[in-house]
Amino acid sequence: MDEIIYRIKSAGIVGAGGAGFPTYFKLESAKGKVDTYIINAAECEPLLKVDQQILKVYTEEILSAAKKVGDYLGVKKIVIGIKEKYKDAIEVLEKSIKQYNNIELYLLENFYPAGDEFTLINEVTGRIIPEGGLPVNVGCVVNNVVTLLNIYNAIEKNISVITRPVSIVGEVKDPKTLIVPVGTIIKDLIKLCGGTTVEHFAIIDGGPMMGKVVCEDDVVTKRTSGILVLPLEHPVVIMKTVSEHQYLYQIKSACEQCQDCTEICPRYLLGHEFECHKIQRSVSYQIDEFLTQAFLCCECGLCDWVCPMYLLPRKTNQLVKQILIKKGIKNSHNKKPDNVRATKEYRKVPVERLISRFNLTEYLSKEAPLELDVKEFSVVKIPLVQHIGAKPVSVVKVGDEVKKNDLISVIDDYKLGTNHHASIDGKIILVNDEHIVISKN
Repeated sequence: MDEIIYRIKSAGIVGAGGAGFPTYFKLESAKGKVDTYIINAAECEPLLKVDQQILKVYTEEILSAAKKVGDYLGVKKIVIGIKEKYKDAIEVLEKSIKQYNNIELYLLENFYPAGDEFTLINEVTGRIIPEGGLPVNVGCVVNNVVTLLNIYNAIEKNISVITRPVSIVGEVKDPKTLIVPVGTIIKDLIKLCGGTTVEHFAIIDGGPMMGKVVCEDDVVTKRTSGILVLPLEHPVVIMKTVSEHQYLYQIKSACEQCQDCTEICPRYLLGHEFECHKIQRSVSYQIDEFLTQAFLCCECGLCDWVCPMYLLPRKTNQLVKQILIKKGIKNSHNKKPDNVRATKEYRKVPVERLISRFNLTEYLSKEAPLELDVKEFSVVKIPLVQHIGAKPVSVVKVGDEVKKNDLISVIDDYKLGTNHHASIDGKIILVNDEHIVISKN
């Protein structure tokens, strides 16, 4: 195993957004097969700022890591895909990349979801990933900003993924972007921001589009980019908490087959044979003809945004995928489009329109400044599953004393997954199938 891959695997690095795919496997599988390495700095989710803040402060570290990974992969060029509106970060980057002969910037328009890998690769290279495919199928690899910072720390400092920068925004008294230990309990994080400004609220791990509702006792994982606090009656919360019975009833009774969900879909616009409205039709009339198309849904949520009847096609697609997987049915769609659809350039949704539609405008004026000192907490609860792949096995027991960066769970060499490490000094007070809890007291 190459030294760089060994360091990345040992450090427990996963994709710092999305599903958390183990980074060592992604890079090792792509070595010698790609010519372009793309750094995803698009940061599409409304209200979140952590990637642009980290990129601005840790520019040299991220570029250094990108160069090392690019050399390992054997790519011809490294491209940083960043929205042109992030002017402060771009200004710093333009000064720093002059020392690298194969790193360049690609400025993206401010549309959603520019940070989706399929969309980003098409914008940067003009290539189209096949249905159900991966970036490596078109000669590309993508990592995001925080993943690159984690790679730098692993290679240069022998530091594992024990902290995570997180934007805490919405209905908190003092919005901030903080660097906190992995496993920090969310209610402790909110307290550090002065508490909430409303009595009854919901918490979303991630952004308003793709984030998931969690509770106060849930924790920051390696993939947590933001904590969004919203009133319980907020439309984003209502959309994310509507019951399965309710959204299926609504689809069956109110879907007018207008095709707006299809026409706005990023996958459809890339030429994929994914017609969201036909999945809704199939569910309504209990036919199977189009159901497997649900595997092609990227779950970005634009279909929910555009629906004139305020239905939730994405939730239907998610449910259909779950049912098909339980039945052992796999994705059978693998078409490689020759061209994007002619309407693609006219269907780019400005982020401002999402913010307006989902009643988030009032939160734009609240800054969430980055604080660089790592915050200290007395207890962390580290989940064993924070990524795609197998669950690692604990190598500690109750009563053990651990230090920051100590290995506490390990993945089998022959399984896809990652290790986890102690994020604070302290004593192990709980070990079970789901978590390892460390307390300073």
